[in-house]
Amino acid sequence: MSEKKPYEEIAPRLRGLRDACGFSVEDMAGRTGASAEEVSRFESGASEIPVSYLFKAAQACGVDTTVLISGGDAHLKAYTLIRMGEGLAVDRRKDYTYKSLAYRFTGRKMEPFIVTVPPKPEDGLTFSHHPGQEFIHMLEGRLEIHIGKTSVILQAGDSLYFDSNFPHALRGLDDKPAVFLDVII
Repeated sequence: MSEKKPYEEIAPRLRGLRDACGFSVEDMAGRTGASAEEVSRFESGASEIPVSYLFKAAQACGVDTTVLISGGDAHLKAYTLIRMGEGLAVDRRKDYTYKSLAYRFTGRKMEPFIVTVPPKPEDGLTFSHHPGQEFIHMLEGRLEIHIGKTSVILQAGDSLYFDSNFPHALRGLDDKPAVFLDVII
């Protein structure tokens, strides 16, 4: 028996939330900037779900993204403190490791993560795109990011802000993982 992928566990929560809000698939598409086909695919568990989509779906329904990611509810409103090594593991992609740094804060306007990207050959890149913008600040290692037809290499201390509607792919370099702060809006 194979284990469910994280997005397969999130999919029924997405569908249930949309139903609870009384939105059709087309309504949710219009509120999130996704196509109706993408909304259906995300809700069926047929494909990975971009964090930016989860964020916009939660906003459209007036709930916290934590509800969709973990099934639990965020409770803190004034601040939340996440100590080193803590954070909610969000295994939404097989390529990267994500840890949410604000999962306990309700009413977030952004989604900050610590992301670890393993090294891989250039022909192993997986491109994705999603509505919104991203800010990356490198903490460890070296990262190659492809945005459209451009390639940029970042190292510890470097930052990059980009429009995540453009297809993008990441890989660690030098046979080491790259670790960075990723803020998705």
